Amino acid sequence: MIGIDVGGANLKVATADGIFIHYCPLWQESPIREVLCRYRSRGNEAAVVMSGELADCFSSKAEGIRFIVDAVREAFPDAQFYGTDAAFHDAAVPELAAANWLVSAEYLMDRYPGCLLADLGSTTTDLILLEGLEGLRGLTDLDRLQRGYLVYTGLLRTPVPALVREVLIRGVPTPVCPEFFAMSADVHLVLSHITEEEYTVATPDGKGKDRISALRRLARVVCADLEEIGEEGAYAIARACWEAQRELIVHAVRRVAPGIPAGKVLCAGVGAGLLSGLTGGHTLAGELGPVADALPAYAVMEVAARRRGS
Repeated sequence: MIGIDVGGANLKVATADGIFIHYCPLWQESPIREVLCRYRSRGNEAAVVMSGELADCFSSKAEGIRFIVDAVREAFPDAQFYGTDAAFHDAAVPELAAANWLVSAEYLMDRYPGCLLADLGSTTTDLILLEGLEGLRGLTDLDRLQRGYLVYTGLLRTPVPALVREVLIRGVPTPVCPEFFAMSADVHLVLSHITEEEYTVATPDGKGKDRISALRRLARVVCADLEEIGEEGAYAIARACWEAQRELIVHAVRRVAPGIPAGKVLCAGVGAGLLSGLTGGHTLAGELGPVADALPAYAVMEVAARRRGS
């Protein structure tokens, strides 16, 4: 059996041989079918979870669910899909929308009771108290946004204007223009939080993933060339963005789990290292290895195997 997590930007696959993450943006006619067909040699069984149904290429979540189910079924006709009711389905039902966080919680619940799972991905941050499935079943993304369980900020894909509206350039308060000139991947690359190889998504301008290219994109958010504000000015923009993102995440953790001890915070996702620094928690990579970067894909495979064996 393999586990599959179909996100809007990334397709993650868990197999007995390891974890595989493909940048596969659904809004750009992603080759999801072709990518998954490469894994048919690993077996005929697949357990699937999704969040990509929200991509704006679909007119509704229902359309997105149908597209994903059909695409997966072309590679794995007998695939089973995990839903927000914590059940597996063989049809495109509404419960399949954005259930990836729940399967991670179910997988970890018994091992880490009472802990907070904080999963910082490329696009969003999930905060999940592992206190039983009853209080989590049926929650939609809207519910989670309202409760603070879903924080729409990520390591790579968050636009700069979603983080800050104003920055200091040479001591002068300067508005940030609301254009998609730069994103959090540029911020974290400039601050050395990620490497060029870890900049795994498309750049806003279609240009390089090197530090100078990132600095140029950051300068553009204040309507400037890099030569106008210098590397120091662009670096100041990156620093302001990270300070805002850091505060956003820390505030959300305090809201969801006030007073939780640092030792009870479990950090996962591609931004687990940064999260552990913010919260004092520990990364699941130390115990789970690389699967922590693609936890829902691994979790849905494990939960399906557990259900089959029970």
